[in-house]
Amino acid sequence: MTGKVDEALGYEQARDELIEVVRRLEAGGTTLEESLALWERGEELAKVCRRWLEGARARLDAALAAEDAADGDAPGDEE
Repeated sequence: MTGKVDEALGYEQARDELIEVVRRLEAGGTTLEESLALWERGEELAKVCRRWLEGARARLDAALAAEDAADGDAPGDEE
């Protein structure tokens, strides 16, 4: 699963699959070829998670900036 399919993965799906990949790598018992394939898959899943987290951070930053701008534009509540 790579490319377009990875783009369709939600954060939780990618994270859960990444956890499973790490578990399998840590458990050992796989061939070198299998380990390399798992590692490559883990790298792709980590990128998917990173994109989701970066997007979430950007949305939070934008919301906070909009809130700050609204607070700055509004007249003070002091009477």
